[in-house]
Amino acid sequence: MKTKLWLATTLFLAMGLTAQARAGDLLVAAASSLTNAFTELGVAFQKLHTDTKVLNSFASSGALAHQVIEGAPIDVFASADQTAMDKAAKEDAIVTDSRHDFVRNEVVLIVPADNPRSIKSVKDLGGDAVTRVAFGNPASVPVGRYTKAALEKSGDWAAVKKREVLGQNVRHVLDYVARGEVDAGFVFATDAAIMPEKVKVVQKMASPIPVLYPIALVKREGANPLAQAYIDFVSSEQGQAILAKYGFSKP
Repeated sequence: MKTKLWLATTLFLAMGLTAQARAGDLLVAAASSLTNAFTELGVAFQKLHTDTKVLNSFASSGALAHQVIEGAPIDVFASADQTAMDKAAKEDAIVTDSRHDFVRNEVVLIVPADNPRSIKSVKDLGGDAVTRVAFGNPASVPVGRYTKAALEKSGDWAAVKKREVLGQNVRHVLDYVARGEVDAGFVFATDAAIMPEKVKVVQKMASPIPVLYPIALVKREGANPLAQAYIDFVSSEQGQAILAKYGFSKP
């Protein structure tokens, strides 16, 4: 167990959070798509609790769930899908009663702003001119799981998979498209909105799985006593207003 905890802490250190942490800090692990919104939420929370510093670590929900399970020093876990949170719950790594959905998102198909392949919908991705389509790895990245489910439902999964370029998280996919390294990609609508001058949304995907984000307290010794207050703040009127500013909607 000590070895596992050491490895988890070492990996979390690589994410840039533990190295900055000090007593009294609130440690939040959140999905990459929450980067901008949670950064602002942390600043707003600190204004209400001036003795506390919120330290965020952003990565794919699957990677963060692994850290939570292995005992990394995390107080709050916010996932971009239920699968990652379910894994943490199955290992009794979160406080079940604290878990709830706090925002909703949607998956969109994006292309570089100049759209050199003239892609208008997902059906165009099977054409000969399209060779590289980016999406998150379904094994660990929520947007990848949502994408796969939507494409399986529409009958386009096989064609897109032949052209796959896997991203480690949704922001990697966004960057691939923004730099023109791929012909198209699937990201959350909130991520596409960050780079309106570099990417263009050509289709909103009908996901058979609701794109809901859960949040929960992490079980660990020495947890910050303000962790629940932070979760309450995220769901408060002020917190929801900040999330809405970045394109998230209420669950």
